[in-house]
Amino acid sequence: MKTIAHISDLHFGRLEESTLPALRVTLTTLRPDLVVVSGDLTQRARKRQFRDARTFLDTLPGPQIIVPGNHDVPLYNVLARWLSPLKNYRRYIESTLLPSHADGEIAVLGLNTARSLTIKDGRLNTRQMRDACEFFARHKTANMRILVTHHPFDVADPSEQDNILGRAPRAVAEFSACGVDMILTGHLHGAHVSNTAQRYGADSRILLVQAGTATSTRLRNEANTWNVIRVSEGVVSVQVMTWQAGTKCFVPGPENRFLRSRGGWETLA
Repeated sequence: MKTIAHISDLHFGRLEESTLPALRVTLTTLRPDLVVVSGDLTQRARKRQFRDARTFLDTLPGPQIIVPGNHDVPLYNVLARWLSPLKNYRRYIESTLLPSHADGEIAVLGLNTARSLTIKDGRLNTRQMRDACEFFARHKTANMRILVTHHPFDVADPSEQDNILGRAPRAVAEFSACGVDMILTGHLHGAHVSNTAQRYGADSRILLVQAGTATSTRLRNEANTWNVIRVSEGVVSVQVMTWQAGTKCFVPGPENRFLRSRGGWETLA
């Protein structure tokens, strides 16, 4: 069994400071096989925010897969936004925009969905889809093939439709064909699990796991949360860890379990 800690939307620059030591202690105790950070490490893509995020990430277990979010692209520095939108991200956080991890049991790849042409929206291009499928083709024997992006492929609230990743239908078709089992995302500051068959049709069989914001004050309809994902022989469990302000700790919720079958993903009782 592999354990993945899925955290997202840290937003250094808009932190709930008390969550940081609690998250560090919980992850150190958990000892996950992989830490995934699905974007928005900073609030305004400033150097100090990236440096602070890097310092914090260095206190967490490894290995780590990290992708940028739309907040990691400068908003007010127009010149930097157009000419070098991820310069500071690549300097302080992660030099590659195709981070990967493979250990025989799981194969994980991160893709950048942040774009300088939009403020909050994201998209994938043809080259990125091809790169992902080439990576997973090299890891056909992995028990679970996992993709990481910032922007989601599905939403729980119909009013959030415009937050779905650009070119999502094409990407889902491509990723389904090349054997992606699960996609981990963030962006919406809310925990949610679904599968692509519900939105994109029965031919797509990818489990979609969205994380809330682990450490930011930018809350929407839930407290600070992150996910513990356990993967074992075609079974995935997702457990949401929820911040309790009174006790200054993250409390585990019930585990929701899903079985990968020939017909797609089934929810286990």
